Order: sequence, then structure tokens, then C-alpha cells
Amino acid sequence: MPIKNTPEQFTTMDSLRKEIEEIVSLTDQEFESVLDHIKIRHFKKHQIILHEGDLAQHDFLVVKGLLRVTKLDSNGKEHILQFGMENHWITDSEAYYGQSTATLTIDCLEDTTAFSLTLKQREILCKIVPKMETYFLKIATRSFVDLQKRILCFLSSHAADRYHHILMVYPGLIHRVPKAMIASYLGVSRETLSRLSKTDG
Repeated sequence: MPIKNTPEQFTTMDSLRKEIEEIVSLTDQEFESVLDHIKIRHFKKHQIILHEGDLAQHDFLVVKGLLRVTKLDSNGKEHILQFGMENHWITDSEAYYGQSTATLTIDCLEDTTAFSLTLKQREILCKIVPKMETYFLKIATRSFVDLQKRILCFLSSHAADRYHHILMVYPGLIHRVPKAMIASYLGVSRETLSRLSKTDG
């Protein structure tokens, strides 16, 4: 059944339309169809929105706030795989598209407002508004390219390359999270991160 948003929630709808129309243009009627199938959610700082082992039901588009994707290794060490800032879609992709249990955890580093979309809602929406299939395809392609860039960057032995990568992909992130998280994401020590920050400044 289509999801209807309350009048108070429409204050953030302009940002959604702007995000979509950077890729495809929509008529008012088409955008109404988008609103019928997407839901706005509000999360608190430190709230876990996807637990490892749970069914990954939603893909999230961050409107305001900051999310983090992590994975625990066999030794219990936490690894940061991804951040989700404003205008970023974020989920456990393998579990979401396969409709299986998550192998990753997603939590909130800040109070966060996001749009959520189930896979079924997405499939229905793309049938009703075929343009949205183009939108999601281009979003997926962009994510693939970003992932490839990150892999190539992390193959480099130069920590500076990795540091400049995070500055490019996540503008302003270094001012929003503890340095320990940045160091974890980059796979460097706090001391190395401090040296890189000074060099960049």
C-alpha cells in the first residue's frame, strides 16, 4: 500500500526533488508518485538502524545527519566501510537487493533525517514512473565508480592518497566525527592522521 506523509514532513520534500532532478526531471504528478512510495524517517544519534543479522529492508537517502556502515571481523575489531552524508543513499547492498540478512551494521553518528525505500516500493515506483529506473541506475553506477576509486586508492601505499580521497568523497567529514573514526576508515594511526591534517592545512 502506498505510504502517505504527514503535512509536517513535506518541509524536506524539496530536497528530495532536487536530488532526483539532478539526474532526471519529473512532472508534479510523477513526483507525487515518488512521495506515495517513499517514507521520511527520523533517527537519534547513536541509534542503530540496521543490525548485522537483521533483514535489510530499506535503502536510505540522508537528508540531514550522518550515518556509518561498520563490520566486525572475527577478532571483534570494528572496521568502518562507509559514511552516509547528506544526499547519499546507504544500505547493506548485498542484503537489500538479495532480501537477505545483513552482514553490516548501520548506525547514526548524528541525529538524522532520511528517506527510506523498500525494494518492493522501489520496484513498484519504477513501473509507475519509468524515469526513476534511470535515476536509480545512475545512482548505482555512481556508487560503483566511487567504490572502484576507493579500492584503487587503498591499494596505494601512500596514506596521503587515502586522506585526500576522504576529503573529496566526504567534504567536511573530518570536522564532524572523531579523528579515531577517520583513522579507522583510512587504516592509519592517529599520529599519521594528525600529520596528514597539518600537511593539508
